Amino acid sequence: MPTAPHPQSTDELYQALQENDRRPYGRARTVTAEELVDAAEQFAEPVPLIHALFELQEAYTYGSEPRKSPVVFARLLTLFDEQPDVFDERLRHMLFWRFKWVANALRALPEVPLASLRQWLTEMRDRYEKAGLGLQPYYGQAYQLAAHVGEDATLAYELWAGRTRTGLSDCEACEICERALYHLAAGDDERALRAWEPVLAGKESCQEEPARSVSYALLALLRTGHPDRARELHLAGYRACRRNPSMSGEVGRHLEFCALTGNEARGLELLAENRSLFDEVDSPLGLFDFLTGVEVLLQRVESLGHGELPAAGYSGRTWTVAGLRAEVRGRADDLAARFDARNGTTAHTDRRRTRLDRAPLLDALELTLRTRGLDDVAPAAPVAAPAARAEASVPDALPELILRARALDAQGHPDAQACWARLRTLVTARDYVHPDDPAVGPLVRLRADLLADEASRTDDDEYAVAAALHEEAAGLYQDAGEPGDAAVARACALLAEAGIAAEGAEEPEAKAAAFTTAHEAMVRLHEETSGLTPHQEARLLRMRATSLGLRLQTSRSQEHIAPVFAEVDLLLAFATRHDVAVQVSGALLLRASTHAMTGDLPAAVTEVDALLDRLKAHGPAWHLPRTLGLRGRLQLGLRDAQAAYADLAEGVRLAADWPADAVDTVRLHGDLAEACMHLGRPDEALAHLTRSAELELRRDNRTDAFCAYSNAAQLSLDLGRVEDCIALLDSLLAEPDVAAGEVDDRLVAQLRLTRARALHAGEDLKAATTEFVALAAESAGWDDDPGSHAMIAAETAVLLGESGEFVRARQAAGQALAAHARSPRYEQLSNCLRELARLQAQQQGPEGLPDALAFLADAGKVADEARAAGFEARGRSLDTALAYEHGRVNAYVGEYEDALAALEKALVLLGEPGAEEDHAGEWAECVRLAAAVEGIYLERPAPALTRLDTAVPRLTALGHTEAAEPLTALAARLRDEE
Repeated sequence: MPTAPHPQSTDELYQALQENDRRPYGRARTVTAEELVDAAEQFAEPVPLIHALFELQEAYTYGSEPRKSPVVFARLLTLFDEQPDVFDERLRHMLFWRFKWVANALRALPEVPLASLRQWLTEMRDRYEKAGLGLQPYYGQAYQLAAHVGEDATLAYELWAGRTRTGLSDCEACEICERALYHLAAGDDERALRAWEPVLAGKESCQEEPARSVSYALLALLRTGHPDRARELHLAGYRACRRNPSMSGEVGRHLEFCALTGNEARGLELLAENRSLFDEVDSPLGLFDFLTGVEVLLQRVESLGHGELPAAGYSGRTWTVAGLRAEVRGRADDLAARFDARNGTTAHTDRRRTRLDRAPLLDALELTLRTRGLDDVAPAAPVAAPAARAEASVPDALPELILRARALDAQGHPDAQACWARLRTLVTARDYVHPDDPAVGPLVRLRADLLADEASRTDDDEYAVAAALHEEAAGLYQDAGEPGDAAVARACALLAEAGIAAEGAEEPEAKAAAFTTAHEAMVRLHEETSGLTPHQEARLLRMRATSLGLRLQTSRSQEHIAPVFAEVDLLLAFATRHDVAVQVSGALLLRASTHAMTGDLPAAVTEVDALLDRLKAHGPAWHLPRTLGLRGRLQLGLRDAQAAYADLAEGVRLAADWPADAVDTVRLHGDLAEACMHLGRPDEALAHLTRSAELELRRDNRTDAFCAYSNAAQLSLDLGRVEDCIALLDSLLAEPDVAAGEVDDRLVAQLRLTRARALHAGEDLKAATTEFVALAAESAGWDDDPGSHAMIAAETAVLLGESGEFVRARQAAGQALAAHARSPRYEQLSNCLRELARLQAQQQGPEGLPDALAFLADAGKVADEARAAGFEARGRSLDTALAYEHGRVNAYVGEYEDALAALEKALVLLGEPGAEEDHAGEWAECVRLAAAVEGIYLERPAPALTRLDTAVPRLTALGHTEAAEPLTALAARLRDEE
């Protein structure tokens, strides 16, 4: 099936070639290139065919199909020999440049005899000499062949490296990499890194660089004591080569890096992301490098005792780490043997053995914000408590275990979870025999206990599940002759049913009524149940108070405050009288929370302080982290971030002694992140956000986890940690449930949007634009949220404008305007349209002025709408920004009088500068541009100097000396030119 319409003219052919050039390398681009060669042959003109053949050879070269690249080049060489005059200077340059591509392709094929490789280099030399071209590129290829074969490459290196570069030499970045690899092979890491520095620092780059150099430099950086630099380069370098068949060797080296730095789990994740390379890489040399890196990783994972973990491998079957390692080892050994047989050396076997024999270079290097171990990859068994204490809390004898579980549960002790978990395993076993012990009671009672425990561990929003489990438990307790426990279970069910009713109600009054009904039913249940033990009665009182607390939380009604305090006082008095410590603490916590709900934060803090004193003296100790968490949140409300930080940090420290579910460690980390942000500690905040997300994942609260990770990604982007942001989001988007579409599509879209913005911030404009275009197309269907579509389409339009694709940018801006009409986004749309006008004028000059002015006209309509709606922008007004942009646009295209008039208008709208830094800076920039237009381009220095000499003292007097500096510099320049 054709991938594109068949070109009917050479113009259409050239357009199709340009469109194909924008596609990523891979099978789709290659197939299209093949079709375009077929199409070019119909025109009976050599030049279109030459262009099509060059595009096809490029697709084969960067699509990892080295067997086909020389065949295409042979056709080009024949055309050159037959019709040299049709090759203009550019085409001739491309032809001679690609002799090197063919040399690289032939080296990658072990079936090509060594004599044929040398013959090709001789052909290249003869052709270069005949054309009068310098031979440095030939000597470069001769050196690379010597290094590949494993000969003593010193002489070949010197013959190449000592020669002057020519116009056909490999780019600076590629040659730097070859020189560095020579030193690396000699064991001189320091010298290799010094050679690599211009590439690793981003000063030299090309199609494959710095990604290629980075992959080789990673281990050298570790060996020379630069782990942080290695981490930084791994993130950026891996992203540049992932899923790229022509860079499979580079991917393999990143897998090796993960294996040698304690990041085996990340290595398996990256392997899964690159699974397609097993089948797509057609280059034996690239595949050899890739498979060796894969084997280093799998060997390490297996050596750590995780050989049965799943691993992504060749398509068509399911692999374990051990099984894939065996398969990879056989294939890589075969490739090494084939290359060595062709080359007459043992170089490839030796290099492979060196990589496989390397010991880990670091025990652990934190590579990403989402740190995972191999245990996180395996299906995890829930851990109820720190191992040492959990083991001590779970008796071996069954009767003792049952009684211990009930006793701990009555206390509200977290260790009860471990006991119930053990009992659940025992009871569900086929050979379970219930103890015939009056103290233990019948099996039906134990089943009720297990149901009640299961119900208590449901998520907060799983009301229906909790209600059903509690009701079933109540029935079983009744059957077991335990009316007190049955009453407690029914009260729990009533509370869950109230949650269902409140969730389904629309009006606050109806929501509150659901809890009123539940409370009334609980009071009746309490009054009608006799023989309650103190801890059962205290639990009923606690739920009565909780139901009224939830009613207050829902209604925020003054009339609902006093009933809560009354119930809490009743609970506190009863629990104190009967020494039910856990409910004394619960009552005091409810009282503090109620004060907080009513807005009396100081009273809430006083209550919490008293509770903390009691907990430290009498316990229960496991309530301390939660209570410290509440006081931390209260301090945040009182804007005392330092006190909040101290409480929350102490809460996190104490929480480590207890199961995460028992103390809500997730919330502690989330609140601590907020405190850190208030204190100006964003990096620490980021650590707590990711920890919170990780804990949510372990509890299988995936939506909450992804939301926390989304916040972490945005924060890392705000901090300028672009690669950290992208790596985190790549990891999340590769999760199986995300890839399968099982996670909320809007949440996934938010993750992708943040990633696209990070790609833009990281100057990967092509990838960012591709993602934005896809998001704009998807969000067009969000009928319930046109505002988000307007925002996404607007950002997409700007990126297309940055790429010079103004036709597509206008289409995206049109979509944004249409969505904006349904859900206004005045500031975002104005910013977008003004930026598009600036970009078009800047890139196209006078030719782009009409379209630029059309964008500004649309921005003017948006400003009119905003003014009519009473909208106020966060910074300068939309009218002011529009006038300033008219000035810039006209200045870019040489319409200086119009530019000056627009800037004068902007200054009037801005008004005089004041104490605000932002306003003064905008005013100063507008003055500077107006003076530059007037004094330099309109050649009227006198009024321009008057403008500047008036503005500078005004800014200086207000303390805005930094804003005045550019004006002072411009004034000095104008005086020098007078």
